[in-house]
Amino acid sequence: MAILSYVCGMSVAPTPLHRITVSQIRARKNARSKLVCLTAQSAPMARLLDPYCDILLVGDSVAMTLYGMETTHTVRLSMMIEHAKAVMRASKRACVVVDMPFATCHESPALAFRHASRVIAETGANAVKIEGGQEIAPTIAFLVKHHIPVMGHVGLMPQALSALGGYHTQGADPRSAQKIVQDAQAIAQAGAFACVIEATYQHVADQITQTIAIPTIGIGASPQCDGQILVTDDMLGLCQQFSPKFLKRYANLAETIEAAVQNYADDVRQGRFPAAEHCSTHKDHRAPLPIKKHPIKNND
Repeated sequence: MAILSYVCGMSVAPTPLHRITVSQIRARKNARSKLVCLTAQSAPMARLLDPYCDILLVGDSVAMTLYGMETTHTVRLSMMIEHAKAVMRASKRACVVVDMPFATCHESPALAFRHASRVIAETGANAVKIEGGQEIAPTIAFLVKHHIPVMGHVGLMPQALSALGGYHTQGADPRSAQKIVQDAQAIAQAGAFACVIEATYQHVADQITQTIAIPTIGIGASPQCDGQILVTDDMLGLCQQFSPKFLKRYANLAETIEAAVQNYADDVRQGRFPAAEHCSTHKDHRAPLPIKKHPIKNND
């Protein structure tokens, strides 16, 4: 009954008995209740997000949020696997999807299968996410045929920033807008169970949502998408260097953490921490500790 309530799109439902599946995500197309998606890269964060999210994305944005890298290009497959393991250990209900890093899926379908199957086998995650459009559709079809669930990603693709000319909204002219729509249609037809649409003009995302049969998940796209995703570190105000128009900050944890660290540093320097309540004392604490004297050896 709990699972059925999520499939039917009810706004309030008890925690399901089992982890949400890709089939249940696919069934949420045009549901009244939108899909809630956030990124997760660690066990503590996954544990906090899991009760509220339908999808947890182990995103290659970990490159910037945790490692201080400038782009996602330097993320390795082994890194994504270890982060995905942590998220899987700490989550119970959300569908966990893992980003396939740069250059792991575009050489050939066979190589993509080798990499994607390793992710699924070693982490137990539900699915992988691959950036790309019409050019990657045959690879998606190959993976789906071989039982690897795939989420697509069109519009602004961070792994293709050099070709796209940097971070800017996609689909400004009719030709580029039509290309994005055709990309989404191609990956849907290839068998993807959902599609992320990033940083496009709203009318482009609306057209995609209306014309493909799988759920669309927007990030800087449109409220008409079947779900929404944000990078958790951005949404919580932990990473403040990145402030696109589509980002809504629901907290400013960077300021909270800085204030806490400053208070801690002041307490340590002034001798206020640790106080008596933070120390363990023995009932015989006033008795001197026995000291065993060792004779000094003469090595001459």
